[in-house]
Amino acid sequence: AKEKIIAWLEEKQIGKRQTTYKLRDWVFSRQRYWGEPIPLVFCEHCNGWIPIPEDQLPLKLPKVEKYQPTDSGESPLAPLEDWVNTTCPKCGGPARRETDTMPNWAGSSWYWLRYADSHNDKQFASAEKLKYWQPVNWYNGGMEHTVLHLLYSRFWNQFLYDIGVVPTKEPYKKRTSHGMILAKGGEKMSKSRGNVVNPDEMIEKFGADTLRAYIMFMGPFDQAVEWDTNGLIGVRRFLERVWNLQAKVTDPRSVIPSEAQRAQSRDPIALKKTRLNSLLHQTIKKITEDIEAMRFNTAIAKLMELSNELNKEEAISNLQFQIFIKLLSPFAPHICEELWEKSGNRDGIAFARWPEYDEDLAKENEITIAIQVNGKVRDQLTISAETAEEEIKKLSLKREKIQKWLEGKEPKKVIYVMGKLVSIVV
Repeated sequence: AKEKIIAWLEEKQIGKRQTTYKLRDWVFSRQRYWGEPIPLVFCEHCNGWIPIPEDQLPLKLPKVEKYQPTDSGESPLAPLEDWVNTTCPKCGGPARRETDTMPNWAGSSWYWLRYADSHNDKQFASAEKLKYWQPVNWYNGGMEHTVLHLLYSRFWNQFLYDIGVVPTKEPYKKRTSHGMILAKGGEKMSKSRGNVVNPDEMIEKFGADTLRAYIMFMGPFDQAVEWDTNGLIGVRRFLERVWNLQAKVTDPRSVIPSEAQRAQSRDPIALKKTRLNSLLHQTIKKITEDIEAMRFNTAIAKLMELSNELNKEEAISNLQFQIFIKLLSPFAPHICEELWEKSGNRDGIAFARWPEYDEDLAKENEITIAIQVNGKVRDQLTISAETAEEEIKKLSLKREKIQKWLEGKEPKKVIYVMGKLVSIVV
């Protein structure tokens, strides 16, 4: 539609196609010591700024004793006369170096390219290695970098592509942002406010797995979340219950199909159709999908639900237990590695094959349907997942709360959205 609208406007000569870029002018200097020196000198004879020849690059920072800002507002490099005073590479006369340094954007706009060949002292990076590593498959970073850093790094990459230095026009295939962890009261953590939480202290008190799992459980990955040390207690107790589950395993060192055998067959893990095994396969499906979608908090919540059900059993099989700790291992790798070894495995859990779910076993036995009247949810209905569409519509219309909102009127439409809701239009 957009293409046709633009074509029509151009055809009628009342408008023209134009691409608007949001990249703004960028203040590319800082009055500080740390940062890449800007390789320019000012020569009065040449009446301007002269670039340093390539054979004199990289220009390195001089060693200094003081890094503090100056009273004049100039860079800490400005008073270093021996370094500042130099000769003009163009005319050979006296010149002065630029004393401002580049901002941190300078390095962060291309560092991933240099990582591909970081020890190469002959060129930017070898074409072969850049072709192998680029573009970045998945770039994840902080919310505060979502706009400017992405714009500038993409600008640098496209410039380098235009001059033939890098093999791909786009730097990243996929980009995601993680939310910030805020201090109590929703403030940003900072040393000046004295509200920074030291992860070393949390690990010392609660353990690395507890901290790791809590950070992923505390909220959606892409949203800001307020830190609560008390929240670690609940996660710690969950992991303690997981550790105690090994006492319920009836065949703790039994021989189960090897990873190699299962990899050859490509079959799902065979389990009898019981209530617990259905929940186990539903969990495999949920965790697999949630990890891919970075819904780590809901994945851990599902593992907690499964853990509670396993704890209700008098005994569980080694196969059930091993599937569970495989699912938990990305979130709590240390405890799961230990339990994996105790379950009779020689190879580490990191080398184990991820569980596959059986579609039949993973089907929900019951589903809860929301019932809307004129766009507002007025009730919900829990029924068998096998219930036919027409029966669901009939049951929804008979509900006492829904009858109240219908006020004796015949609905114009009754729409069923599979497994989610019934929408009644009056």
